[in-house]
Amino acid sequence: MPPASFLKETAGGTLLAVKLQPRASKNEIGNPLGDELKIKVTAPPVDAAANQALVEFLAEKLGCSRGKVELLRGHTSRHKTILLHGFKPADVQTFLSGGK
Repeated sequence: MPPASFLKETAGGTLLAVKLQPRASKNEIGNPLGDELKIKVTAPPVDAAANQALVEFLAEKLGCSRGKVELLRGHTSRHKTILLHGFKPADVQTFLSGGK
């Protein structure tokens, strides 16, 4: 399977480009939108609650600690860049698509 356009390998791990939708009915991973992956969280976009929910949701999906999921850019935007420490793009793609 070719690497997804929303994943980019770096020296420290993998960069994940996300378009976040806060106040969704449930936490879920949506479809890719161009070069971003749509992710929905139930938390509101107030006091960084949606950002925290995104980090926790991704850590749960990837089976890692929250410390390995770092929000690099987009703290006040729906468009975010996440650094996943120690992950390869192919592994991230497998975990996010529901595989193990």
